[in-house]
Amino acid sequence: MEMHQVRYFLAVARELNFTRAAESCNVAQPSLTRAIKQLEDELGGELFRRERSLSHLTELGQRMLPMLQQCYDSALNAKSLAQSIKSGAVAPLAIALSVTVNIMLLIPFLSELMRVLPGLELRFYRGTNNEIAELLKKGEAEIGIGGALEGVWERLDSWQLFSEPYLLVVGSRHRLASLAEPVSPSELPAERLLCRTNCENVKEILQFLAAHGGQPRVKHDISTEPDLTALLENNFGIGIAPRSSVLSVNARRLKIEGLEITRTVFAYAVAGRQRSTAASTLIKMLRAADWHAVEEQLNPVNGGPEILPSSRVA
Repeated sequence: MEMHQVRYFLAVARELNFTRAAESCNVAQPSLTRAIKQLEDELGGELFRRERSLSHLTELGQRMLPMLQQCYDSALNAKSLAQSIKSGAVAPLAIALSVTVNIMLLIPFLSELMRVLPGLELRFYRGTNNEIAELLKKGEAEIGIGGALEGVWERLDSWQLFSEPYLLVVGSRHRLASLAEPVSPSELPAERLLCRTNCENVKEILQFLAAHGGQPRVKHDISTEPDLTALLENNFGIGIAPRSSVLSVNARRLKIEGLEITRTVFAYAVAGRQRSTAASTLIKMLRAADWHAVEEQLNPVNGGPEILPSSRVA
């Protein structure tokens, strides 16, 4: 079935006259008649009862009309969408974001991208670092933002964005919130630990606690940063997390004496794969960013940025 056959059929169904239908389609009548006959042969029956001045849809034609109309409309919509994407009027962008990365870090860049590309249509995926790699590999996401993916897939381009320290995070009403920095690890075993199970450095954190006074007596396992924030704000326990994980006026972040664990956040894309204008523009913005200023702008507490400068990875 060819699309021009469908278009000719719809024209005859509308005009109920082969001559007028041919004129409306700007085609010679014999060509239109031949195309309709080919369509009838493919569908296995006549679509019209032909008369000199007026034709009528057969039972088969009446049943085919709504389906072929839908088929034709869908084809037009697909063509229109393709043209819009090509011209930039519609700019879809799928981003795979690590569950440990606060989306607020991307808001300034996405806001600017929407200003530059009014047709921007964002789709977000959340996952572990390995799941981000799979989304990029399958083409379901164009950009990935997450921790180190060393050895996961050799076709990934990576750009180091920033490094940041791990800090003690507590609710603003917690007893530790009033302590001076750095907090001694000996203060922590008496507390309930909100353990971020998807954290890139969870093993190192637990080893540090075990070596410096012992792990907290109770451990709650959580898998998302919003859950961490909500539980902190309601005094369910304490957390140890990258500085940018908890951006809340109801939480405080404190340095822990002797804790020197950091994490580095990268942007990822598939090497050699053509990138959309939206993806290329966002990557350039992320690489050129002053991440000190980004976190300071988003940071409502504790006074100053702690993101560490990092070198660019081409």
